[in-house]
Order: sequence, then C-alpha cells, then structure tokens
Amino acid sequence: MTKNVLISGAGIAGPALAYWLGRHGFRPTVVELAPGLRAGGQAVDFRGETHLTVLERMGVLDKLRRIQTGGSPMRFVDEQGRQLLHLPAEFAGGEVEVLRGDLSQVLYEQSLPHTEYVFGDSITGLTETAAGVRVTFRHGAPREFDLVIGADGLHSNVRRIAFGPEENFVRHLGYYAATWQLPNYLGLGRGSVGYNTPGRFAAVGSGHQDASQAGAFFVFASPQLTYRSDPEQQKALIADAFAGLGWEVPRLLDSLRQAPELYFDSISRADVDTWSKGRIGLVGDAACGATIGGMGTGTGVVGAYVLAGELALANGDHRAAFARYENRMRGYAQGCQKGGDRTGKFLAPATATGLRLRNALLSRRSLLNWMLKQGEKVSTLALPDYRAELSGTGR
Repeated sequence: MTKNVLISGAGIAGPALAYWLGRHGFRPTVVELAPGLRAGGQAVDFRGETHLTVLERMGVLDKLRRIQTGGSPMRFVDEQGRQLLHLPAEFAGGEVEVLRGDLSQVLYEQSLPHTEYVFGDSITGLTETAAGVRVTFRHGAPREFDLVIGADGLHSNVRRIAFGPEENFVRHLGYYAATWQLPNYLGLGRGSVGYNTPGRFAAVGSGHQDASQAGAFFVFASPQLTYRSDPEQQKALIADAFAGLGWEVPRLLDSLRQAPELYFDSISRADVDTWSKGRIGLVGDAACGATIGGMGTGTGVVGAYVLAGELALANGDHRAAFARYENRMRGYAQGCQKGGDRTGKFLAPATATGLRLRNALLSRRSLLNWMLKQGEKVSTLALPDYRAELSGTGR
C-alpha cells in the first residue's frame, strides 16, 4: 500500500493535497524552496459550488470567510482620473476572496498534524525504482518515497526534472505582469483604480490589511522576453514598457525603483500531455496552470481533493489512481484555463478601439451578470464523496 508521498511546493495545492492525504492515512512530506511560508501576495478567489464544497469538506471555509477581503472592485480611468468603467467586487473577487499568503497559512495549519514540512530545500534528482522513487535534495540527505507529486507551480521543478524542459509545456500568451508594494499615497479606499493605453495597464489598489499601504499591478503586451531573475533588470524592463505614460504612472514607477520585493512573470499557461509519469505526478499549476484569471487556485484545491481521493480508493495502485484523477480533472481544468487566455487582452487590449469596446460592453450590468454565471458554470465539477466511497469499500 502506497503510504509515503513527497510533495514539492508549500503554496496552495501542496498543503491542500497533504491535508487530504493525511486524512486518508498517508504520510505526506512537503518540501519547499523558500525558508518559510510566503506571506501577503495578491488576492485569490473561490467561486461556485465545487470550490466551496471542497473548502467546506476540508473544514476551512468558515476560517476563510472570517479573513476574506470582501472583494476588490475595479475602476478604470482616463489620464485625468475620470472614471470610464467600474467593475463590482464580485466580478474579480468571486464568493470568497482572501490574500494568497493567508490562504497558504490556513491550509498549512490544517495539514500540519499529519504532515512533515521541510523548508529551505528543493529536489535535485528523481530516480524511479521498483518500489518507489529515490529523491536527492539540494541540502538534505537522499530519501525514498512511494510517490512524488509536483505541486510547485507553473515553473515546476518536478515537471522539469521528470517530464522535460519548461518550454515543452508552458506557452507564452503575449503579456507580462508585475506587482509590488508602495505607500498608499493616493489615500485609496477599498479596491483598485487603473489606467490604460493600448497594450498597457497600470493600476494601484489599497492594502487589504494595512490601509497605509497599496499594491501596484502592471500588465503589458510583449513578445516573449529573455531575462534573468535579477530584480533590477526586471524593473528596467517594466520602466521601459511604461515610459512616457501619464496619469499616476511616473509616481508608480518611482515607487518601483525603491520596492524591496517585485513579482514579475509572463502571463502563460501550462499544457502537459499527461499529468503522471510512473510514480511521479503533477497537481495544480504544474499540470494545468494559468498565470492570472484561469481560476488556478480553485483548480489546485479541487485537484488536490480528487488526487488524494483516487489514491486512497486505488489501494496502492498509483497508475490506476493517476489515470482516474486525470480523467476527472482534465476537461474541468482546461475549461477554467480558458479564462487565463483572455486575461491580458482584457486588462490591456492591444488597440484604442479594443479599449473603447471593452469599456462599453462591460458597462452593461446584464453582460456582467452573464459573465459571472458563465464563470460559475465553468468552475462546476461533479465531486465524488470519497469518504462515503471509502467507507463503502471497507477501507
């Protein structure tokens, strides 16, 4: 019977999977490159019956509702700050919106009683044997596990080692995104305000936990760029992309130069032909991620629930479990991913005509309501009740 499972990544899908594996009697270990849980981060949301059902079965839904942001309304303005479009909180924030770091902390605490966490380390090698997988680490001694799961995001280390180079699986969607923190010099209340020119979007929103702080969010159209992990080089790329723009852009770029931390990445999606290879599997963004707008957080939590349940039902047959997990999840995940394909074009349409058309169409409440209903449909999956099924089989 498969028992010892190594999970790479302590973000969202990793702790969620560890929780469910622990519930089903497995012994999960989570390895995370960072020295601890990452605090703060952008707001992430859950929407629809499927997401909320999994959170409720995990016992975290009420906890998340107590710390939710309340949603993030968005205003789009012209160069003089006059409003062109307003999107209500539920458009971007779903039914429950929380900061990514807060969600990670809740899932970590929920999984901790049955999970070993190893921070500040990462996998360097995976060798499958007849009985398991021999794993080498950057710092720790080699260990053997029955299974290894990559829950380590769009730029998955496990996927790179076991499946092949990232360029085989991750497709650039024509845009880049950046976020950083700065003082709330505009005195913004709840939500964010953004300014567009063709192919560029600059926004700033109030801090959810500290009203004196704010967060900048920039998106720009670009062919795929070659750059290093050097923040100064990334800051220069952003400054070049937004040079000469009006509104608050010059002041926001000034704050970027002083920002101690920067998130910068392409808007991309992952498409992996098969989510498992022998005893190694993928979950969340590593298997089917979209940088922004593809309901990746909800898909990761649902995928963790299904993967753990199928492993428990399979009674040691990981091949059967991986196949059933992928069969249940693939179509659902791909439907959610499609939203991410449109994110860059929605936030930063390439032409002035596209900007005017977006603002005009989304000013219609009937269209907004239709889009929200479509989002609920896409995020709906018939969920097995694994606890009942396992009880029925006597396991």
